[in-house]
Amino acid sequence: MSTVWVVVEPSEEGWSESAGELVTLARSLGDVVRLVTWSSPFDSLEAGRYGATLQYVVAHDESRLVADVVVGALDELSAREGSPDAVVLSSTYDSRDIAGRLSVRWSRTVVANVVGLRHLDGDGWESEHLVAGGARIAHTRVQSAALFIVRPKSVTPSTIDAGPVESVDVPAGSATSSARVLSRMVEEREGPDLESAPVVVSGGRGLGSAERYQWVDELARLLGGAGGASRAIVDAGWVPYSRQVGQTGKTVAPTVYVACGISGATQHLVGMKGSSHIVAINKDPDAPIFQVADFGVVGDVTTILPQLIDLVRARRGS
Repeated sequence: MSTVWVVVEPSEEGWSESAGELVTLARSLGDVVRLVTWSSPFDSLEAGRYGATLQYVVAHDESRLVADVVVGALDELSAREGSPDAVVLSSTYDSRDIAGRLSVRWSRTVVANVVGLRHLDGDGWESEHLVAGGARIAHTRVQSAALFIVRPKSVTPSTIDAGPVESVDVPAGSATSSARVLSRMVEEREGPDLESAPVVVSGGRGLGSAERYQWVDELARLLGGAGGASRAIVDAGWVPYSRQVGQTGKTVAPTVYVACGISGATQHLVGMKGSSHIVAINKDPDAPIFQVADFGVVGDVTTILPQLIDLVRARRGS
């Protein structure tokens, strides 16, 4: 009987898409699925419906780093109740920090950018993960317990006929570092979250200037979506990193993805090619973005985008 722990950030809504994806994956890997979060519990009924058999909620002192608290707690928990056969984690800053620290504590392999995972018939695990900027998928076999950092949107969440799970409060673990959090800054956001928005409108260097990114925001607002960006304009300081879509940013899979002035470098395509419908606007007819687009417009985005905004406004008004 295999035991899999799922480590995922808490959600103000009581459940999250990421939790659904990871618990669904864990359910396919082991007989016992234990959901691990911190600060506040997930909805126990939702956790059970997706396949968790128990939930651990680690107490978190806001003055300490999340990984410091969680790793110490999991280390003590595993010593008391036994180590899991595998740990799957979301691909976020805190989860990657937790994975790295657990790897050292438990002498376990960490496999990142996982997009597929299965339990081998004999022993161990075989994972699929992105390499070469997402252009290829490599297979890795680990013959022992390991930690797997899973890319978002890699698993289709599914539920089973199950009731609520028990939630167990876990004390914060012994400090593993002397680092302290002195202050926190929360970025203000309007509209849906980028990773869960049904429509994403992203801007690239083809916009020409940071001021024109307001067109991206406006079109996203009109369509009930969120604004994204290419790495090029994030690096240029036009928009914050939280908007970056791609291999080193966020992975999105909306119903509609609109790429405005984005050429379509491999590292960007990896973060959005799972979108149901892709619309591309670019003045270069040979831009790689057109190879994945369902609908393409060859033209200057600085001319087309304002016209598109006016058209959507007119349609909404009617």
